[in-house]
Amino acid sequence: MSKEKIRIILQSFNHLVLNECCKKILDALANEKSILNVAGPISFPTKKRSYCVLRSPHVNKDSREQFEIRRYKKIIDIQSESKEIVNTLLILDLSPGVSTELYSYK
Repeated sequence: MSKEKIRIILQSFNHLVLNECCKKILDALANEKSILNVAGPISFPTKKRSYCVLRSPHVNKDSREQFEIRRYKKIIDIQSESKEIVNTLLILDLSPGVSTELYSYK
């Protein structure tokens, strides 16, 4: 029997929504019997992007606003005996604020 390895990469700007999606995936995987091992969710360092914007376009160069965007990333690794796990993961309904990537390899 061949082992199927699946990697799920989740990214979001909101860490609360990201944690909910990880819980949904782990709950869906808990019902499956063909799963050998689940590693994760593994948190990656938060990517921060800062922007500095002038408040007025022509005067007051010292008056500026600073904005920051944070991107959160988690990875879940799954080892399974069957390829049907991919179908159950694709059917799963996740929040719209989360970007998912699914990689399958042997």
